Amino acid sequence: MEQQAKQAAKNRRISNLRSLATLIGIALAIGVVIIFFSNRSPEPTAETLATTTTAVTTTLSPTTTPALEGLSDAYLSYREQPVACGAEAPPPLTPMSFEAPDDMGIAPEATVTATMATSCGDIVLELDPMAAPETVNSFVFLAEQGYFDGVVSHRIAPGFVLQIGDQTATGSGGPGYSIVDELPSDSSAYKSGALAMANSGANTSGSQFFIDFVDTGLPPQYSVFGQLVDGEEVLSTIEQIPVSGDTPLESLYIESITIDIS
Repeated sequence: MEQQAKQAAKNRRISNLRSLATLIGIALAIGVVIIFFSNRSPEPTAETLATTTTAVTTTLSPTTTPALEGLSDAYLSYREQPVACGAEAPPPLTPMSFEAPDDMGIAPEATVTATMATSCGDIVLELDPMAAPETVNSFVFLAEQGYFDGVVSHRIAPGFVLQIGDQTATGSGGPGYSIVDELPSDSSAYKSGALAMANSGANTSGSQFFIDFVDTGLPPQYSVFGQLVDGEEVLSTIEQIPVSGDTPLESLYIESITIDIS
């Protein structure tokens, strides 16, 4: 019996030593893991990434989405192109529509000058209220409203005309109303630098206008309401903008039109 008791005590000591060794081993392993992770660089957590994403979204949202609401796909595609003459794109246009132009009170004998700031420089046009009172009134009204600010040219036909004034940049847009034709007597009015209204038929002029690069000799079917008086070199530069057919491959914008009446 005594021998059995000694053997049982010995076995308990061996078991205790094994348990102690196991505990020491576990403690050493935990220490190694702690040392390993304490020397690693911090990694982003889900919370950190969420905060970063929210900050970026908050920064971008006010400068992109609201300003582009209501603009046509065609216009937005021009916003993706390089700007002509190495200029920067102006702020996007503000979509507008009117039932009719206001009466701007322009006397037939008044001198009316429109300075059109474009991506390639300023073009100065003298309007003719004597020859085309309704057309001049409408053009001045739209310019004063800021209708043309940020509009892009959808047509540049070298050796023919620059056409612009459509907020949709499709060639079919307008201000919401049409005005009556005020046509010249013959084709001689369509000379280099002539300012005239585009249309889709009789009495359908709205906001789209063109400037002749050369003497075009068009039939007298388009209201002529002004003439280029300064900025010939700018118009010449515009004529050299690269195109595909007559679609500009670099975007030419009207930045503003300033009207002076005396």
